Amino acid sequence: MKARLKFSKVGSMRFIGHLDVMRYFQKAFRRAGIAVSYSQGFSPHQIMSFASPLGIGLSSDGEYLDIALEDGEDVSRIVERINAQMNEEIWVRDFTVLEEESKTSMAVLAACDYLIGVKPEKESFLLDEARRRQAVERFCRQDKIMILKKSKRSERMMDIREYIYVVTDSLQDFQEFTGVDYGTPSLEEEVLPALYMQLTAGSVVNIKPELVLEALFAQEGEDFRWTDYQVHRLEMYGDIGMKKGEVHTRTSEDVCQLMPLWQYGEKGKMDE
Repeated sequence: MKARLKFSKVGSMRFIGHLDVMRYFQKAFRRAGIAVSYSQGFSPHQIMSFASPLGIGLSSDGEYLDIALEDGEDVSRIVERINAQMNEEIWVRDFTVLEEESKTSMAVLAACDYLIGVKPEKESFLLDEARRRQAVERFCRQDKIMILKKSKRSERMMDIREYIYVVTDSLQDFQEFTGVDYGTPSLEEEVLPALYMQLTAGSVVNIKPELVLEALFAQEGEDFRWTDYQVHRLEMYGDIGMKKGEVHTRTSEDVCQLMPLWQYGEKGKMDE
């Protein structure tokens, strides 16, 4: 039986790397007595996969973990059982049983929502509401947004404009655009929310919010210090109409049909 967990990662746990988070869940499942399926072979391990793990220092209310469960597992109290073994900084928020033919969350990932907050006692033009709004309006009117995209092997200039779905400083406008109610994001109390953005994500094209911030600051002639800001992921999406190797952007002929990953592949959902 395939299942998907949505969890938050906040506080000091945002400094824990991906491999340690994976081991953390493995131990929590064993302590909770969750019947996770194991791989076959010389070194069996729990069958699980994550969707685009966070970088060190980033927090989130919308992380995803796919697991395979033994068919006899009772899922009625599974979130309660898992959370009883967790701390408050990594917390399971939702649980979905998936169709057996459903793909992993990483395979279908198409977009992510982010909140950008200014850390306490940091100076930033984003704290000036009037200037921030004017800067965002100018940014969104651009036909091209060029950034230097770096990888382990190369550096290249890239136009990321078509991979930016929306950037705004209004939570209300952002929620109307995405159709998602984020509730109260699990940010540190002292961090001041400034920007919201939805960006293309996945194995084909993955746009990090830091690149968008860097381009916005360059437009305003400001120095960008990433340590002054807290990046908080709000949600992750799959694209219903996307096929392997495709990326549906704001200029694509095929309309992008985003669905939160906790719904994507849900048993009974895709047949409706």
